[in-house]
Amino acid sequence: MQARVLARLLRQLALPDAVQQEGVGGGCISQAQRLTLSDGRQVFLKYHAQAPAGFFDAEAQGLAALSRNGGLPVPRVIAVCGQAIVLEWLEPGKPSQDYWETLGHGLADVHRETAPCFGFTTDTFCGLTLQRNPWTEDGHAFFAQFRLQSQADRARQAGYLEAEDLRRLLRICGQLPHWIPRQPASLVHGDLWSGNVHTGPTGEPVLIDPAVHYGWAEADMAMTRLFGGFPERFYRAYAEAGTLDAQWESRVPLYNLYHLLNHLNLFGRGYLGEVQTILRRFG
Repeated sequence: MQARVLARLLRQLALPDAVQQEGVGGGCISQAQRLTLSDGRQVFLKYHAQAPAGFFDAEAQGLAALSRNGGLPVPRVIAVCGQAIVLEWLEPGKPSQDYWETLGHGLADVHRETAPCFGFTTDTFCGLTLQRNPWTEDGHAFFAQFRLQSQADRARQAGYLEAEDLRRLLRICGQLPHWIPRQPASLVHGDLWSGNVHTGPTGEPVLIDPAVHYGWAEADMAMTRLFGGFPERFYRAYAEAGTLDAQWESRVPLYNLYHLLNHLNLFGRGYLGEVQTILRRFG
């Protein structure tokens, strides 16, 4: 980031000047910088010049929600504006011996927080995709309309999905109660893959980059199966909470259809085959 752009941004955030900046890899949406401020603090800056309205504020609100019950640590928000968020710098550490058990137990604690309805106090983002979160009593209707159908409409408009694909998806939406049992509206991370779990300075798992809402806990668990999955130690630890249905894995493709459609819309046709396989299986 150019020095003059950074200086202007820090003034907007009411933060001291930076005396050192260092690029941080790992993200594909925002620029990431490790900054040393003139008052000696080290902070983590995420910047996106063309961020959608409310993008970083939604992240801040999601982190605040995840921090409420102390189930798992999250980075502390220092400042936020339309184009950036500044978080405390958590020096990456080596995973502790009980890292995956801690993550499993902690996530179960997060999911214990429930709400009367599905949704959230604000719309959030999964990647750059807006997630609408209006309060909705019926979890099946919420997932159908504000997750699957919204993504499928975008994919159809972009030319990724054919008319038959869309018909299959609509049939799936209508049959969700047949496959997915009623579940409470649990606080969920919403984008829980391995890249969004950071190892903190003492080896603890830290949740980052959330797409928070009140949804199905099983959907959060399902995403951990994407992109290589988590070690079985994590799933055993989570199951010790006694809330994981024995048949949950049979529903993983339905939950992950949302994320695969999102990746199709964000990154292109490389995800089309996986999407169509699920559509043909269930629709």
